[in-house]
Amino acid sequence: MTEETAPAEGEALSFEEALQELESIVTRLEDGDLSLEESLRLFERGQVLADQCNEQLEVATLRVEQLTEHGEIKEIEIE
Repeated sequence: MTEETAPAEGEALSFEEALQELESIVTRLEDGDLSLEESLRLFERGQVLADQCNEQLEVATLRVEQLTEHGEIKEIEIE
């Protein structure tokens, strides 16, 4: 996903989209061909994406933990 096609920061991405963008950011940062300003901007965007991925993984983990041995989902409250 390029900057031209990237959704606005408040817009939610799927886990796969966020992870793909995060991997792209890491690659660009590791290349080291960026200005300090651009590196900081990408780092901040990466933090947002990492937080979003972690939140989605936590929700998925809760859903899996809710499954009973019969494959039914128990209703529990998410804080």
